[in-house]
Amino acid sequence: MASSIYPFGGTVRSDDPRSRDKTIVGGKGANLAEMAGIGLPVPPGFTITTEECVRYLAHGADFSPELKDEVAVALRHIEQAAGKKFGDAADPLLVSVRSGARVSMPGMMDTVLNLGLNDETVQGLASASGDARFAWDSYRRFIQMYSDVVLGLDHHLFEDVLEIAKEDNGFYADVEMQAENWQAIVGEYKAIVRSELGRDFPQDPHEQLWGAIRAVFDSWDSDRAKVYRRLNDIPGDWGTAVNVQAMVFGNMGDTSATGVAFTRDPATGERAYYGEWLVNAQGEDVVAGIRTPQYLTLAAREKAGAKPLSMEEAMPAAYAELAAVFDLLEKHYRDMQDIEFTVERGHLWMLQTRSGKRTAKAALRMAVEMVEEGLIDEKTAICRIDPMALDQLLHPTLDPDAPRDVLGSGLPASPGAASGAIVLDADTAEKRAERGDAVILVRVETSPEDIHGMHAARGILTARGGMTSHAAVVARGMGRPCVSGASCVSIDMASRTLKIGSRELAEGDVITLDGSTGQIMAGKVPTIEPELVGHFGVLMEWADRHRRMKVRTNAETPDDCRTARGFGAEGVGLCRTEHMFFEESRISAVRQMILAEDEAGRRAALAKLLPEQRADFHSIFEVMAGLPVTVRLLDPPLHEFLPHADAEFEELSEAIGIGVPTLKRRAGELHEFNPMLGHRGCRLGITFPEIYEMQVRALFEAACDVAQTGDAPVPEVMIPLVATRKELEILKALVDRTAAQVFEEKGRTISYQVGTMIELPRAALMAGEIAEVGEFFSFGTNDLTQTTLGLSRDDSAKFLSAYVEQGIFARDPFVSLDIEGVGQLVGLAAERGRETRPDIKLGICGEHGGDPASIAFCEGQGLDYVSASPYRVPIARLAAAQAAISANR
Repeated sequence: MASSIYPFGGTVRSDDPRSRDKTIVGGKGANLAEMAGIGLPVPPGFTITTEECVRYLAHGADFSPELKDEVAVALRHIEQAAGKKFGDAADPLLVSVRSGARVSMPGMMDTVLNLGLNDETVQGLASASGDARFAWDSYRRFIQMYSDVVLGLDHHLFEDVLEIAKEDNGFYADVEMQAENWQAIVGEYKAIVRSELGRDFPQDPHEQLWGAIRAVFDSWDSDRAKVYRRLNDIPGDWGTAVNVQAMVFGNMGDTSATGVAFTRDPATGERAYYGEWLVNAQGEDVVAGIRTPQYLTLAAREKAGAKPLSMEEAMPAAYAELAAVFDLLEKHYRDMQDIEFTVERGHLWMLQTRSGKRTAKAALRMAVEMVEEGLIDEKTAICRIDPMALDQLLHPTLDPDAPRDVLGSGLPASPGAASGAIVLDADTAEKRAERGDAVILVRVETSPEDIHGMHAARGILTARGGMTSHAAVVARGMGRPCVSGASCVSIDMASRTLKIGSRELAEGDVITLDGSTGQIMAGKVPTIEPELVGHFGVLMEWADRHRRMKVRTNAETPDDCRTARGFGAEGVGLCRTEHMFFEESRISAVRQMILAEDEAGRRAALAKLLPEQRADFHSIFEVMAGLPVTVRLLDPPLHEFLPHADAEFEELSEAIGIGVPTLKRRAGELHEFNPMLGHRGCRLGITFPEIYEMQVRALFEAACDVAQTGDAPVPEVMIPLVATRKELEILKALVDRTAAQVFEEKGRTISYQVGTMIELPRAALMAGEIAEVGEFFSFGTNDLTQTTLGLSRDDSAKFLSAYVEQGIFARDPFVSLDIEGVGQLVGLAAERGRETRPDIKLGICGEHGGDPASIAFCEGQGLDYVSASPYRVPIARLAAAQAAISANR
């Protein structure tokens, strides 16, 4: 039977592969075991597996008897390695308790430090350490953390007591507090627990430990964890591990310290040590922003013009040892590492390493430079970049030449820029963002409870915290610009106002953040488009070299086509012609065509539309210069183009000379109860062939005209919503007949194909027959998802989030393809289509064409291309390369 616990550190050297498997012991546990295994100074500890968490939650939040026995054995391992006993009144072993899922989930559950302290052991710690101030400081920290994380009390209850105590004693910083001050604080903290919960703070160390373990397991299903998992597509059945580790102390005087560091700059990707540290502090002081941290290196301190000494200057021996560890870890893991460390009276301890979160810009630079350094190969570099993170690079940044009304500045915690209305709490941020407002979340400091507001906001501004604070780390992961540690910001929540420097502002006022410089500006600052060169261009070259599938774009305007070509699109996979019909200059003619009483009336209106439609195709063919362009003939139900207001009917009546009552009667006749399944798509072409004739004529006339002066266009005519072979046969004959007429008139022939969009289950099932006529299939996965699942994409948005939260769907099926259901139809249609026509061209043009998971599925099915919106073309190129590399492996 597999173990539920794996010890690490001390003399333990496990050969069990499970002990370093992130799916079993979480990322933190695997890396602790790995660090200990390569000889780094890791405090001893043990990890409770993710499997045990899953079992605990499945069995009504109850521990198994076997787990309790295993914990007792593992605790003895720590005692033996540390030379101390848990709960010993003379020289107690204290432990930390942390969560650790298989992927980093910042903010899921805060750490509990100094567990094992009580009214007796605090005396033993004071005696053994020779420092009563340190012991009582550690005890008050433990009570505050444990009460917050495990007992569920608001940490502000304790913060308020501390602030009042410092003010009463005339102290500014926590380090000024003496042993007797901390002892008094401990008494007040215990009184808060008794008052709030009706019971005393737990004194039994074993009770404390099991309470913390339970809190870690419960945190996996907390509201904030569910939000994070939903935002980052993390399955709910993974569970989290628990890491219990012997405490080492960075708050034992001026020869002790704690810090957080990266082996490279996580914001820019520069190959330079990057981090922060604090003398005489515990780790939470750095990440929580309670004290302003100091720079790790001399170079960083000098660049910032800061006065406090860097670690490199203040503790040169410990820093040199730490730098050697940085190099060893980066070479071992072949990736940038995010490291937590403690120096206890001059002795360096490594508390954690993991692949560090980074901005998209930094990720690109690191990937390319690590290949140049010989640390990784091209394929590894390609697979290291999250395709969706490229989205951070494809949008505007602040115009450097635009005037800026600078209110103040803070730390440049996450690059990029954003403007928006000030909001002072996460709930308001979420509500206003849902209304379509651009907002900037402004907080004293963020906490895990703010994650939904951080996601909703365009940018984040905090008054406290450093470059590795919660706000900074989460903002970088989300791609949000962030300015942290802006001491110029003071917030009055009672009046919902704030001051930035000398300027008074109110919630709702617009400000701009520049996360690259740390500046805070009044009003909205103009932006410019990014230049996608340098490391971005190099990585895209590699991606193109290793991918198999082509990447096209969904576009129907020249501007969109130009944008997509700039991003590397290799053709248009979906040109939606209905979007062209809504142009103001032609909507009157469209309505005249729809409301005409007979074919003659329709042809008269279509004659007005022909030159406009021809101009549309001409401009698109010019931009795409010899690349394939798939044109979908008119698809939506006709009623979508009809007037609704009386004024619109009157305007149309004057334009076409038909009375308003007649127009309204005709409009009523066109009304459909379920238009998505009604008179649309190829059904329009069957009943009103003159519509498709006009579009096809416009298309081939434009193609012939463009071919006279440049590269010959490569048109692909796509018939939408086909369910039967006969439909496609009739309409392909129409296309061929019209094309032949145009070619005879123009004295020129253009090579083209006629195919269909597979968007109905019957079409997928009958793909073999349809392929007898169709020369290509393009899977319209938006409608195929709707018709297969019986879900309206628009209406289901009201309840799909509940389905995802309850695990009915792993992801929104309109965002990421339903592989088990819709995917089966795609695979079946591809297989049957190839059986009939081995050279049939297969692609996907729904919004899923820009989703990496869906692209990986398409690679597995051997599709020829995916088509995505212009700004998702680079994402699709990278995802297609990753899919090809994975398939070859």
